[in-house]
Amino acid sequence: MLTASIPNDTAFHPSTFILLGIPGMQDLHIWISIPFFSMYILALAGNGTILFIIMTDKTLHEPMYLFLCLLSITDLVLCSTTLPKMLAIFWLDAHSISFHGCLTQMFFVHAVFATESAILLAMAFDRYVAICRPLHYTSILNATVIGKIGAACVARGLLFVFPFIILIKRLPFCGRHILAHTYCEHMGIAKLACTSIKPNTIYGLTVALSVTGMDVVLIATSYVLILRAVLRLPSQDAQLRAFSTCGAHICVILVFYIPAFFSFFTHRFGRHVPPQAHIILANLYLLVPPVLNPLVYGINTKQIRIRILGLSLWRR
Repeated sequence: MLTASIPNDTAFHPSTFILLGIPGMQDLHIWISIPFFSMYILALAGNGTILFIIMTDKTLHEPMYLFLCLLSITDLVLCSTTLPKMLAIFWLDAHSISFHGCLTQMFFVHAVFATESAILLAMAFDRYVAICRPLHYTSILNATVIGKIGAACVARGLLFVFPFIILIKRLPFCGRHILAHTYCEHMGIAKLACTSIKPNTIYGLTVALSVTGMDVVLIATSYVLILRAVLRLPSQDAQLRAFSTCGAHICVILVFYIPAFFSFFTHRFGRHVPPQAHIILANLYLLVPPVLNPLVYGINTKQIRIRILGLSLWRR
């Protein structure tokens, strides 16, 4: 890989990139697509059901369920930014993607991921207020406040990710336009450049640590405060009820962050991790949360579970 700077008059952007899919496993693409397609359908059905139930039942227009609505919308966008193109690669050998199409996909992948991280932080704040400030819950988290929080989550994701586009467009590419991946992501594109990508690396790490990393720290802090408040409750039944209201959210947090951080660190430091394993994991961390989140909330949240059962019986 060349590291010397390229003069501006020789810098250019390719018209298209080639997405290889999973290198070395092209013969298995059809078989690999089956579980991914099945998970995508589950994600669409599950999140669509959650949205339908909450939007059509006015008794569920409460802070916790409105945040769950935001989470479901984000999940639908998150998995839909990559899965359709990946399936086109696997089924139709549609490996090419335009330069601007690649930048658009990269932007949405990172922006929606950052937005979902912010929504999980907002949901942790919701649980903190519900348990530690129950008498002020409805006054602190009314519909207007929730709308502003949702807008702030989206704005933060767009604000921090937009510089990725500028950093990529400043790079010159010298003929190697092949991405060994199923979708476009920031560092994967940057590594194709024939000049130093140090600014891209530094900004990528800064965003990961200051945005996602800070969200994890604040979520952990909120649950430390919640745990301290729960342990002060007078009865064991009250403690169990308080823990049960947080159980679903804790499961969702673990499902979202563990695969994401594992993929992030293996991408940068796991030199001995096979590229096939990294690519599969990079797809799973964008797909597993949208699949599991509706199941977690459907099973652990009584109001959602009752309405899903009622909807199933009504269809019969």
